[in-house]
Formats: sequence, structure tokens, C-alpha cells
Amino acid sequence: MTVLPAKPLNLLDDVADLTAALMDIESVSGNEAAIADAVEAALKGLDHLEVVRDGDSIMARTRLGRSERVILAGHLDTVPLPSVPGSRGTVPSTRNGDVIYGRGATDMKGGVAVQLALAAKLTNPNRDITFVFYDHEEVDASLSGLGRLEKSFPEWMKADFAILLEPTDGTVEGGCNGTMRFQARTTGKAAHSARAWMGENAIHAAAEILVRLRDHEPATVRVEGLDYRESLNAVKIHGGTAGNVIPDSAVVEINYRFAPDKSPAQAEAYVRELLDGFDLVLTDSSAGARPGLDRPAAASFVAAVGAEPKPKYGWTDVARFSALGIPAVNFGPGDALLAHSDNEHVSAEAIRRCLAALQAWLAN
Repeated sequence: MTVLPAKPLNLLDDVADLTAALMDIESVSGNEAAIADAVEAALKGLDHLEVVRDGDSIMARTRLGRSERVILAGHLDTVPLPSVPGSRGTVPSTRNGDVIYGRGATDMKGGVAVQLALAAKLTNPNRDITFVFYDHEEVDASLSGLGRLEKSFPEWMKADFAILLEPTDGTVEGGCNGTMRFQARTTGKAAHSARAWMGENAIHAAAEILVRLRDHEPATVRVEGLDYRESLNAVKIHGGTAGNVIPDSAVVEINYRFAPDKSPAQAEAYVRELLDGFDLVLTDSSAGARPGLDRPAAASFVAAVGAEPKPKYGWTDVARFSALGIPAVNFGPGDALLAHSDNEHVSAEAIRRCLAALQAWLAN
């Protein structure tokens, strides 16, 4: 398929129209070049910003000598397009009155449009701002453009506070839960199912794992005034080779979402204690992020938004900023429950409200 160059972006358009223009550029993970080109070209037309590019990630910043610096970050990629014919969560975007439908509407081209609009409008902000637009968020963490920028441009990744414009319905969501995955393995002895007594059933041996997970009561942990709900679940199970063979191996895949009061090592120890006696292999782990809402920049932003902050249950890249010592929150337009759906959509008014809140806080 030939990918045509994207149309130039007008950053002074209505931010809802800018959102639709971004959505019209197909940018499934691994295919972000066209949208990165468009974003880079638009930002390089702004004389008050310094701009750099790394792969399909772009950063732009003011250099005004302010006493605080804020990072506004968002990813350019989306999950794959819907496979169901007639789905509205696809590319290009469509509109029905105030509502914009299409892939990336909530996750997260509405947020990216707000970033770009602010980059154009705030020529003299009250804080220095670094705008970060990165690739490969929706895939394996090892491919993350944000992770790459941390290594390639460490000086650009220094700030007093960061806002990730993931969809939050316009509410500040502080920090995030951590996440880790395990494989719990059981072994047995293969035999013909007509002579089952000659074997040992590995799938049956996994029953105790499922019982312990079923009976586990997940905690709700208060961290810096926010209540983080944990969860520990089997998410996949597989084993066996044929319909007439007693299985000699089985694997239960487990996902633990843990509150940010725990380090990954503490979370791992917790699961291993619960499933003591079973062979557990840790396959993936990402630390959570404490909310940091007591830090001055964070506190002033929460006060400016006005709504009661909430915890973030899912993992987001605020954890990467937290690991760098930068308190970070999620704040963006759209309902996160619509992300990745075949009916993904966002209201134009939600995008405009998000822009207005950030512009009011950052305006000089």
C-alpha cells in the first residue's frame, strides 16, 4: 500500500478539527512516519520553539528561563484498525454533530491535538514547556519511543512536572498501578486417555492455582490520598496436545495490577507467597507511579482544574516520568473506556475543555 504524505496541519484550527485531521492520518504502531512528518513540519514553523526528532518521535521546547518546566506528552500511534466491517472506530474520521468517530479519537489524538494547539498558542507561557510526541506506545515496552528519548535526549527529559494527555474525561488521574505477568507451570505424565491411571494430569494439577486466585481478595491501598484498587487474575490458560492424551504440562498466565506503594520486587514477592509451591516464571514487569500531587506544580495544576483527582488503575507512561523523578499525572479528553473499541469517539467539546484548562493554567 502506498502511503501518501499527510496534509499540512493548521495548529490554529479549532482543536476539534485538528483532532480530526490527526485521526485522518493512519498511524498504527510501526507506521507513524506520516504523522510524525506532519507534526514535525508544523512545529518547525513555530519560531518560539526548539525542535528535535528521533526516529518517529518529536520534541519541542521553549527556552524562556522560567523557574519551572512542565512536560506535556502524548503518543502518536494507535492500535490496529477494526476488523469488523462498518465499524466507526476506523480511519478516516467521521462526525455526527459534536462527536468525532474513528481510531485514535480518545487514545489519543484528541490529547495530541491539545498539545499542538498549546504549542502554537503559548508563545510566552508562565512555565517553560517541553512538548513530547512519541511513537510505539501501543506495543511492547522495549520499542517505546519515550523510552528511546530518555536515552537519546536526557537533558530534554528534565522537568518539575509532567502531564500525559491520555483520556481521563477531563479529570486529573494521579500516578498509576504497576503491572506484572507470570506463568505458573505444572507438569504431569503423558498417557493415553483410555488408560488415564498410567499418567498424571497437569491441567488438573493447575486447579489449585485457580482456586487460590479465585479466593484471593484484592486490596485497595491508599497512597498519598488516592485509593488504588489492585487485581490479581488468571488471564490465559493452555496445555495438552490431543483429545486422547493426558496432558503432561500446563501453563496459567497471571496478571497482577499492584498499587504504587509497592516496588516490583515487593509485588513479585507477594504473588510468590500466595502461590507458594508452584513453579512461577516472571515474564513482564513495570513499576507503578506514586501520584506526587503534593509537589508544587502538581498541586497548582489540580487546583486550576478544580475537580477532585482520581487514581489511575491502568499502567501508563506516567510511570516512566516517575522513574525519572518527575511527578506526573494523566489528564486528557475522552472516555478511556472507549479506547481501542470499534466505536471509539470523543466529543469536540471535551477536547476544547481540555485545551481551555491547560491554556488557562499555563498562560502568562
